[in-house]
Amino acid sequence: MTITLNTVNLSDVPLVDPQAMALPMQYMIDTGRGLAMLRGVSKDELREIDHALWDALGADPVQRLAVLMRFRCLIRVFGARRLADMLLDNGYNLIAPAVQVAARLRLNADLGFNPLKFERALQELMAKIAQGQRRAAESDQLLAA
Repeated sequence: MTITLNTVNLSDVPLVDPQAMALPMQYMIDTGRGLAMLRGVSKDELREIDHALWDALGADPVQRLAVLMRFRCLIRVFGARRLADMLLDNGYNLIAPAVQVAARLRLNADLGFNPLKFERALQELMAKIAQGQRRAAESDQLLAA
């Protein structure tokens, strides 16, 4: 009988799908704890999230573990003052881009996300989103004219 091991390299956590990464944040928002990025997450809340993810991602334990580690580090990186201020300035509009950055940025589980790299990637993504919204508004104005 052969046993397959699902090992995860903690020095380079695998990238995950942004939709899978959004599941724990959506769970926190649905349960009335959307401010988790500012106040942090307790061990009990992490267990709840794990149980919620078990149903959605139960078939792939490596992905489920990667999502949980990335979510934990996402919450931790917003302990940095500049990112916390950015969240307070932008509110819920920042959550989806932050989740997308957390899904795709390199992560060392022991060190967490580099706050400076995370902030730069988040600002870049927010600028792209704003540029797309401006273009859409301009094209709507041209169509209306």
